[in-house]
Amino acid sequence: MAGTGRTPLLPSPVASGHSVPPPSVASTVFDVEASAGSYRHDKRSADAGAAFVLESKGTWWHAGFHLTTAIVGPTVLTLPYALRGMGWVLGLVALTAVAAVTFYAYYLMSRVLDHCEANGRRHIRFRELAADVLGNTLGSSSFNYRSTVPIISVEIQIFFLSDLSKKKLFLAGSGWVFYLVVTVQTAINAGITIGSILLAADCLQIMYSNLAPNGSLKLYHFIIVVAVVLSFLSQLPSFHSLRYINLGSLLLSFGYTVLVSAACIRAGASSNLPVKDYSLSSSKSEKTLNAFLSISILASVFGNGILPEIQATLAPPAAGKMMKALVLCYTVVFLTFYFPAITGYWAFGNQVQSNVLQSLMPDEGPSLAPTWLIGLAVVLVLLQLLAIALVYSQVAYEIMEKNSADAASGLFSRRNLVPRVLLRTAYVASCAFMAAMLPFFGDIVGVVGAFGFIPLDFVLPVVMYNMAIAPPRRSPVYLANVAIMIVFTGVSLVGAFASVRKLVLDAGQFKLFSSIVVN
Repeated sequence: MAGTGRTPLLPSPVASGHSVPPPSVASTVFDVEASAGSYRHDKRSADAGAAFVLESKGTWWHAGFHLTTAIVGPTVLTLPYALRGMGWVLGLVALTAVAAVTFYAYYLMSRVLDHCEANGRRHIRFRELAADVLGNTLGSSSFNYRSTVPIISVEIQIFFLSDLSKKKLFLAGSGWVFYLVVTVQTAINAGITIGSILLAADCLQIMYSNLAPNGSLKLYHFIIVVAVVLSFLSQLPSFHSLRYINLGSLLLSFGYTVLVSAACIRAGASSNLPVKDYSLSSSKSEKTLNAFLSISILASVFGNGILPEIQATLAPPAAGKMMKALVLCYTVVFLTFYFPAITGYWAFGNQVQSNVLQSLMPDEGPSLAPTWLIGLAVVLVLLQLLAIALVYSQVAYEIMEKNSADAASGLFSRRNLVPRVLLRTAYVASCAFMAAMLPFFGDIVGVVGAFGFIPLDFVLPVVMYNMAIAPPRRSPVYLANVAIMIVFTGVSLVGAFASVRKLVLDAGQFKLFSSIVVN
């Protein structure tokens, strides 16, 4: 609300009524804690979201567990489908390229966070980091009369701007970046929580339909069961308190990827399968759109959008620790991504379903894998989906806690415990309702990747690195970052078109509150 310095839920860097001196960032809005959300160590206790949800107690391997849960999930079972849209060579090249670019982008974002911490501004939220680094572009002294925007080297003449106008321009820049990032990040996190609840309920329904083929329970009954369990687990107060759950999630990912890969090898060697066909569409436009859809799926699989919040769980100083966490995470990625991608596409070719488990359990004919193997894989997937929903709910819980809790009271005091239980339960219930209403959420994975993960995980990290660290403009690092930004901005636009197009083509299958999950 204008003039109050804050909104009812989420404080903005530009909402403060304080007079703002000429920038640098460190001396402007980010020194005003209630407005900026960025904090210094001596002000952390005033922020319940930071003190409780994002408490900094973890080690690098704890961060590795969190990061692995955020990236390595049941979406790996869509990788054979992603290869189907590009073929063997281009598919494996794209898989490797996206893995390399995301590792590099996450490393750069970690470097930017370390750089800000070294300069007295340790950011624990993605939105604040982006508002600090990107907002500074519009208001820093480098825009004195004639400036070159560091990313794309376009000169902007601002001879006509007064000092007051420059201050307003900086605040406006910080504000729109802050709200853009928090909107995209919140949409991604809520979407993944909804999808996790939906897919977990689908796992329960699969098991139930095999045990009781004529049973009366519907999908929404299982969504309620998942929501109740998730509401209970959501009362774990902090991101750090999920560390052992996320270690279990890491082990679960090994379990079901090994099982599914073994099942695909068995099915591929069976004489019951038709001749394998790896050909692509004969239409050039169809082939191109399928390729970009596949890249959007890969972006969704590798994306996380919460790396700053994960790095916030590290005990300070955090410098250098995130690189170790990334190495741990991507070691797991290598072992869990390539096996199901290669074996699933090899077994089923261009007939592979969007979830390879469904290819192993065709609607007609016998199952192509032992029932016990499929059942065990489904159970492991179900358990990991609960961990994923918990991880991606932390940003929402941090926003709630920051605005509802009192950091001066105890973590489990009645003052803080009652609103925590009520708000978190209401959030899970809202996500469960959306899952029951929209049981075709799996069809939106490509759209989420194009609109959300690509900007947050591919574009913003390289942009922020070029701004904050400011490598020489002719250096290989700077030029590589510009190339990544341009390429993946284009991929995001084309991938968004391809994903929305597929959504429209499949719209005839969609039915609100259906008891069947659409692929």
